[in-house]
Amino acid sequence: MQEKTRAHAIISGRVQGVFFRMETLGAANRIGVNGWVRNLANGAVEAVFEGDKDQVGAILEWCRTGPPNSRVDGVKVDWQNYSGEFSDFRVTY
Repeated sequence: MQEKTRAHAIISGRVQGVFFRMETLGAANRIGVNGWVRNLANGAVEAVFEGDKDQVGAILEWCRTGPPNSRVDGVKVDWQNYSGEFSDFRVTY
């Protein structure tokens, strides 16, 4: 059985106004992780990803590049204990 994990990520760069949240939603659904993503007032994007460790790693790797019109300068990750509180992945505001 795969180890479950949770990652809280702050993605910085040109990540707003480039469909980053919607593309993250699509990537999360393809990869199979749950959680949420939202814009922050400072221009960054914040996300929480939960799932199998390999899948969480895969979505974080995706975030390091992002969608075509984005420019990711950094992804700060805080690893946390898996909670199982999410049944899907969504964009929040």
